[in-house]
Amino acid sequence: MRGDLVRKLIARCLTTGLAVVAFLVVAFTGATGGGLALAVAALAAAAVERRVRPDADIVAETVLLAAGILVGYARRLDDGFDPVLALTALVLLGLVLLVGPLRDAGNLEIRAANLPVRAWTPLVAARLGGVLLGLLAVVAVAAAFALPAVLALVVALLVAAGCGAVGLDLARRRFRPSGGGSPVARALRAYQPEFLLYFSAPPGSEYQVTMWLPYLERLGRPFLVLLREPEFLPTIAAATRAPVVYCPTLKAMDEALVPSLRVAFYVNHGAKNSHCIRFTQLTHVQLHHGDSDKAPSANPVSAIFDKIFVAGPAAIDRYARAGVEIPAEKFVVVGRPQVEAIEVRREVRPLTAPTVLYTPTWTGHHADANYCSLPVAEPMLRRLLDRGATVILRAHPYTGQNPASARQLARLTELLAADRTRTGRQHLWGAAAGRELSLTDCVNRSDALVSDVSGVISDYLYSGKPYAVTDLGVDGDEFLTRFPLARSGYVLRRDMANLDEVLTGLLDTDPLAAARWQTRRRYLGDFPADAYAEGFLDAARRELEPGWNPPTPRGARDTATLSPHA
Repeated sequence: MRGDLVRKLIARCLTTGLAVVAFLVVAFTGATGGGLALAVAALAAAAVERRVRPDADIVAETVLLAAGILVGYARRLDDGFDPVLALTALVLLGLVLLVGPLRDAGNLEIRAANLPVRAWTPLVAARLGGVLLGLLAVVAVAAAFALPAVLALVVALLVAAGCGAVGLDLARRRFRPSGGGSPVARALRAYQPEFLLYFSAPPGSEYQVTMWLPYLERLGRPFLVLLREPEFLPTIAAATRAPVVYCPTLKAMDEALVPSLRVAFYVNHGAKNSHCIRFTQLTHVQLHHGDSDKAPSANPVSAIFDKIFVAGPAAIDRYARAGVEIPAEKFVVVGRPQVEAIEVRREVRPLTAPTVLYTPTWTGHHADANYCSLPVAEPMLRRLLDRGATVILRAHPYTGQNPASARQLARLTELLAADRTRTGRQHLWGAAAGRELSLTDCVNRSDALVSDVSGVISDYLYSGKPYAVTDLGVDGDEFLTRFPLARSGYVLRRDMANLDEVLTGLLDTDPLAAARWQTRRRYLGDFPADAYAEGFLDAARRELEPGWNPPTPRGARDTATLSPHA
């Protein structure tokens, strides 16, 4: 998160600093051309800041830039008082003052994708800030080349006309709403969705939704994805054929949650989940976006849901171990359907030229939840290379938000690049490991895993292949108690004193193989491999159709008889 703060501060300083310098150069020096060039640079910085901080207030900077550009324009024309340029100035002033309120009003409107509606007004309103910056850049260029002021006026009036149309439509929506609701609400009522996937999260979290979309689509029932942040709309809409609706307000949610809905699924414990929980006519089901022994996987907030779908009995024990009391009937063991494409392998040891997947997690929001091994990973990586291993380095999507983690990750990628050049081993990192390949692809390509405490270990467990878990010393002697999944893996200490011992077990002898298969059952359920995802699909259908009663899977039958330390 510190990386985000640094980027925002840099963008803020560039926008404000360049705007002030551009105005001073134009207003108080004879370097009009240089001042106009600085103004264009400031406009570019403002555009970047709007991408980094979509809610940034840059009205003061915009006014300053507009004033500087107009002063420079008047100086370039050198015709004394120009009424056309004065009119252009008035139009620009009006636009500067109106664009912000119009954008805010548009942001209060419901938006949708994959629905047969054309709600153009909110989309245009959201882009007015960028349009204004572009208009000022056009005026600055016209000033630089001393073009007739009427050209700048015409362009400004065209933008003003567009703003006027947006304003009128927004006013109509607000003060004279349609009796049947918004076009999106009418389209949803016609579509008749039976369930929704609710999502609210920080930027970069869309993977939490996309991992569940294929399985929700396999239910074969109409559904929608309801978002609370607008930046996710294009990405998630491209990942599904289902309607995707952005609801900025509680009123918008009232419109989107049409009477045909019966179930709401959730993939995290976002603070805004409570905005949907208030709809008591729905059955609320928590899916999570991974299974791990991290503290968030036993969040007390889970108790607010009607049902909690968990991968295996170990997840139920995790809540009890954390002192979170939730009635047993709320839990449903459904497996982890995302692992169905992972290849299960039982192989002969030792491995001669292994491929090792390394998946460092991020630093977390709090120091006591920081399980990121990047600060101490270099010796481990070097030792793997010495053993002739090919490494797939797949970092957490949030890694770049911490500048220190980003630097540490860059150092590791430099090591891999140098080794690939020297040996020809096809190490993978960055986009090649994180976007071009899925996690399943990485698991299937690898022979062993080194991971921090995270949900990756649970997924990897399905393959039957060995894994090592880094112990960063945060929990001391309680590490194996708090993270039982590490008992079936090779625990790598923070000081790397047992590095060779761990790598020997991981890549050569593998004495924990038998224990790992028992752990697999507890963490991932006991569903047949050829129909593994049916555990989730059947459970979801039971919520959608109370009469649905498929055969009880073995994992659910045997939950009560499994030893807590199997």
